[in-house]
Amino acid sequence: MLNLRSVDLNLLPVFEAAYAQRSLSRAAEQLSMTQPAVSHALTRLRTLFRDELFVRQPHGMAPTPAADRIYAKLTGALALVREAVTDTRGFDPATSEREFFVAIPHPMGPMIGVRLRERLARAAPGIRVAFSTRSRPVDMERDLRDGRVDATIDWLAPAAAHIHSEELFSDGLVAMVRRGHPALRRPATAKVVTEGEFVALRPRVEGEHPLPGLRAWQRLELKVVLEVSEIIEILMLAGQSDLFGLVPLSMQKVARETFGLRALQWAPKAPPVPIRLFWHESRDNDLAHAYLRKQIGFVADAVGRGVRPA
Repeated sequence: MLNLRSVDLNLLPVFEAAYAQRSLSRAAEQLSMTQPAVSHALTRLRTLFRDELFVRQPHGMAPTPAADRIYAKLTGALALVREAVTDTRGFDPATSEREFFVAIPHPMGPMIGVRLRERLARAAPGIRVAFSTRSRPVDMERDLRDGRVDATIDWLAPAAAHIHSEELFSDGLVAMVRRGHPALRRPATAKVVTEGEFVALRPRVEGEHPLPGLRAWQRLELKVVLEVSEIIEILMLAGQSDLFGLVPLSMQKVARETFGLRALQWAPKAPPVPIRLFWHESRDNDLAHAYLRKQIGFVADAVGRGVRPA
């Protein structure tokens, strides 16, 4: 059995940072170390684990299969150590310097991120939160498990086990057109909507949608003549053409006030679409993470209702 006294445990957070950041410079910045110091630590880690651990690439470095296995086991253990220390010392948001990474594929992600930063700047100025608002990557479940992502806001539940969640707000879809569109001069009916030509987001799932609130729209078999990647493209195109746009209800105010769009007062009967916060169960007892979840919940609820959080 390996004697842990012969292992410099200070090397383990370096490995964790290098794995998460995929870059010596970014790992050094995260750890407040110099890049040569991180490089030296990785050299010692290669000797310890008897593996190269990382392979250089044009834009960073990629972990080896051995590094993947090590990280999967190591990150949970380090999280438990951090939780133990936090529980002992207590958590004070006013003095905490924790760092988090939150993924928000929902179209309101940028606004949620901005409002969360504003709220934390007042109550917890030392806590730093980085965001990704791009469409959810295929490895999101693994990222939550491995700690590369602390939480995600989405309407599609991760397929992995041991993921916990809470509902933040309810959403849905509304068909919108530009101000003065001919469709607005007709009574709002299913016929008006189904006869229109739509610009819509590219679907994230194949086949029938798992959420009833979105499946109802899918079953209308709308005439989607243009698929785009970002919601702002829908707002711009619908605002400057005769195309209909499918817009989240949570963005209806922005669509109306900023892009001049008007809602068609007809929609298929459908239940609300719950927008949820997801995290790995290993974070349940992390006091700082629980604080972050509470702040996200407060901000997302306000953004979902179209109001500015206090």
